[in-house]
Amino acid sequence: TVTVTGRLSSTDPNLQNIPVRLPEGRQIRRAFVPNHDGWQIFSSDYSQVELRVLAHITGDKNLQEDFKNGEDIHASTARRIFHLPADAPIDRNMRRRAKAVNFGIVYGISDYGLAQRIHVSRAQAHEFIQNYFHEFPGVEKYIHDTIAYAKEHGYVETITHRRRYLPDINAKSFSRRSFAERTAMNTPIQGSAADIIKIAMIRMQRELAKRHLQAKMLLQIHDELVFEAPKEEIPVLQKLVPQVMDSAVKLDVPLKVDSKFGDTWYDLKK
Repeated sequence: TVTVTGRLSSTDPNLQNIPVRLPEGRQIRRAFVPNHDGWQIFSSDYSQVELRVLAHITGDKNLQEDFKNGEDIHASTARRIFHLPADAPIDRNMRRRAKAVNFGIVYGISDYGLAQRIHVSRAQAHEFIQNYFHEFPGVEKYIHDTIAYAKEHGYVETITHRRRYLPDINAKSFSRRSFAERTAMNTPIQGSAADIIKIAMIRMQRELAKRHLQAKMLLQIHDELVFEAPKEEIPVLQKLVPQVMDSAVKLDVPLKVDSKFGDTWYDLKK
């Protein structure tokens, strides 16, 4: 519980950092198996929870509408910032750029930083950010209002009113003040996502006990919960875990949970 964002951390060993992106790294996950014969690994994770929290906190109508309609949020953002028709096809590169904008905005990314990340000119990156704020004005207002609140009060809060104090928010040093401003923008988003999954964990443990299930909650990795359970309990978990995670808090947009299971951590499939 040492992280300033409120997320849980894992050390000795760091089980939250077992490779997943590259095929060679994923092979390591074959070593992680259930503790009993006839059991399987089961995993559920929140889909784009930080962006859903952003939609809720900012109250931005366009962002909320995209989530309520079940849109691919990165493809939808791409159409908006590239001024494309609602039914226009989006290629992988356009979606990748829109994804970088979506996640970069709440971390206070600059046009220079975005340009470096998605390999475009600084002028193009600036245009993407301006287009984003034009399409999602609630997000721009949230950023200004949150920084102003932090400067006045010296802290920001998550949706559960957990505070993070920002002693450098009015610092004379530009770099220290800028870092504090970015932290002010991001903490209510990332911190609220951390609160949501911890609430889900508490409720999930209660449900396992109430239903006398043998399943065990093993690990939390940011927005994901990992369990081990007898094979016959997997169908129960497929319904129960998303139900508990979905209802951990009430947001103005739906929470979405994806689940997978398999004989080893590597084998997880929908």
